[in-house]
Amino acid sequence: MGQQKEEERARWRGLLLEQTESGKSIAAFCRDRGLPVWQFYEWKKRLRRGDADRFLAVEVTGTEVPAGRAALRGAPIEIRLSRGRSVMVEPVFDAGHLRRLLSVLEWEA
Repeated sequence: MGQQKEEERARWRGLLLEQTESGKSIAAFCRDRGLPVWQFYEWKKRLRRGDADRFLAVEVTGTEVPAGRAALRGAPIEIRLSRGRSVMVEPVFDAGHLRRLLSVLEWEA
């Protein structure tokens, strides 16, 4: 992807994040910024679709720690998400809860 396209994607990711953090409706945010509402929704859909392509599903099959890794038992796992966000997961966690949390966090892109 060209640098200009990537810069445009980064700009819109920033605008989407600003709108979310502002607490304003999309219409009010776009009005304040002089942006067409349709364009905001188009970029939101485009970025969500693009981020979904990069999401990697992980299936947790067990929680037992192999004998040779007993020292790592207390170490949390960091999961890095889009836009530089991350989630720290403790060794004992509910896989279904984590799946739902990741789904919500990636959906809000």
